[in-house]
Amino acid sequence: MTLLDIIFLAIALAMDCFTISIVSGVIMRRCEWPVILRMSAFFGLFQAIMPLLGWLGANYFSVYIESIDHWIAFVLLAFIGGRMVKEALGPEEDIHFSPTRFCTQLYLAVATSIDALAIGISFACLGYSRCSQLAVPLTVIGAVSFLFGVVGSVLGVRCGRAISRRLRPELVGGIILILIGVKVLVSHLME
Repeated sequence: MTLLDIIFLAIALAMDCFTISIVSGVIMRRCEWPVILRMSAFFGLFQAIMPLLGWLGANYFSVYIESIDHWIAFVLLAFIGGRMVKEALGPEEDIHFSPTRFCTQLYLAVATSIDALAIGISFACLGYSRCSQLAVPLTVIGAVSFLFGVVGSVLGVRCGRAISRRLRPELVGGIILILIGVKVLVSHLME
C-alpha cells in the first residue's frame, strides 16, 4: 500500500469517529478540552490497536473475527443509541447519557473501531509479515482518527447551539448511532 492508500483508508475508518464526535459535541454544548482530547485519543488508540489485533489474529482467528465483528459493532452502537433515544423521549431530568463519561467514551471507541479488525486481517493478506511494517499505517490511522475526533467535537459544539434549540440532541445522537450500527451490519451482510 502506498502512503496515499493508507491516508484514504485512515479517513474511511475515521468517518464513524467523526460522526460520533459531532453528536457528542452537540450534546456537550461547550468545548471541554480534556473531554474532547480524551475521547479523540480513545478513537485514535482503538482505531490503531484494532488493525494490529486483526493482523495478529489473522492466522488463528480470522474466520471467527470476520464472522462476528459486524454483529459486535451493531449491538454496541444499537445499545448505546437505544439508551440515548429512550432517555431523550423521557422527561428532560432523566437524561443520563453523557459523552463526557469515561465508560461512554470507551464503549464508543470500541464500537467504532471493531471494523478495523478486518483491516488488520487484510494487512496480513497483503503481505505485511513483520510488526514493524505496520508502524506507518497504524500511526496514520490513529492520528487521522484523533484529528477527526477533535474536529468533529468542535464542529458539534459550534453547530449544536442552533440544533439543541430545536431538537433534543440525545434523540438525534441516539438515532445516528443506531443508523451507524445498522450500516455496519448491512454492509457486512451484503458482502
